[in-house]
Amino acid sequence: MLRLTIAIMATALSLPALAGEGADITLRHLDAGTAEAGIAELGDRSDAESRFGKGMLQFTSAIEHLGQGLYRYGFAPNWGANVRSQMLIPVPVNPSPEPLDYGKLRALFEALVTEMDVAQKILREAGVAGDYVVPLDVMKVGLDLDGDGVSAPGENIGAVMGAAMGAGGRAAEMQSLTFGLDRADAIWLAGYANIVAMQADFLLAHDFHELFEATFHRLFPSAGLPLAAHIKGQRPAKAGYELFDSDTEIAILDLVAAIHTIDWPVVEPDRLRRVRERLLTLTALSRQNWAAIMAETDNDRELLPNSSQQAVVGRATVTAEQIEAWQSTLDTVDQILDGKLLLPHWRFDKGFDVRTYFETATQTDLVMLVTGYDALPFIKDGPIANEDSFRALNLAFGGNWPGYALWFN
Repeated sequence: MLRLTIAIMATALSLPALAGEGADITLRHLDAGTAEAGIAELGDRSDAESRFGKGMLQFTSAIEHLGQGLYRYGFAPNWGANVRSQMLIPVPVNPSPEPLDYGKLRALFEALVTEMDVAQKILREAGVAGDYVVPLDVMKVGLDLDGDGVSAPGENIGAVMGAAMGAGGRAAEMQSLTFGLDRADAIWLAGYANIVAMQADFLLAHDFHELFEATFHRLFPSAGLPLAAHIKGQRPAKAGYELFDSDTEIAILDLVAAIHTIDWPVVEPDRLRRVRERLLTLTALSRQNWAAIMAETDNDRELLPNSSQQAVVGRATVTAEQIEAWQSTLDTVDQILDGKLLLPHWRFDKGFDVRTYFETATQTDLVMLVTGYDALPFIKDGPIANEDSFRALNLAFGGNWPGYALWFN
């Protein structure tokens, strides 16, 4: 009897806590596509599970607001028949979009940064402590992408995943995909909130209005941008030879224009410095995430497993060697961000100091940085990253490391 009691206690202690009221509120609003109402209902609940739920709802709300902004201005990417971008946010077609200008687009990105930072803060609080598991079927998470107050068919995470993988992707066919989300996943999602905010911050640090004026008609074809009227529909075929007659060829020219107009003055240097700080935060969160993952003893529908667990998607495994290599790579990335390890530049024997760029750059001109002249202020003496710097990563992951990096965050 004593042995049985001890065995039951040991089993109970090894299992995660079951979802409570905070999770119930969260899941109800995620399924209904009512993230803002869920945030209000969770209010100031201080338990870790409720904080995690509120952080997830805040992250979802930020994505919704971005989608609603894109819908408002008629977001519909078009790069020609053979040069297309996947719509990672499958915004419905807006039959009557509003006119868009550069100031409105900046405001949309500024709001995204603010909301993602709120989500990140709450999620990091939920990742500090707490024994909880929230069973979330991500294919049922509703999104109100057109701002009509309703999550309609096609406005859900399943549609987002399907669009990202292509119409024939496995995600488009899935009816259910449930993860047992815990505090490690709160840290993981905080990292992704930071990534989204970081990308928007980098853009907002610069004046990119020329890129906007010259090329954003490809993203917002009915928003009144200068060249929009010249790409609507397919151009009629003409007799004889005409240079750049096809829509795809014109789209390629617009891509060339995009490269030509990535010559951006830095107008908010604090944001550019903050991009580096966000990158350092990201590596710190990844270490914190793996510490939490490695401490787990369960195997409950894992989003990101340790070497003794199994992931839900694809039943993938992660080896101890891969975890060790990843953590070693984080150290290398920190050295690069701190300017202790320089990036190679094809034109110079010396290296490119990333820290000095983020802290002192006054413009970002893609072509001039690559060709060398604009890189000169950041070229320094010192150790330069090479194949040996990432040997552990390549040995552990091989050519698959980019996919793992997206997964590991």
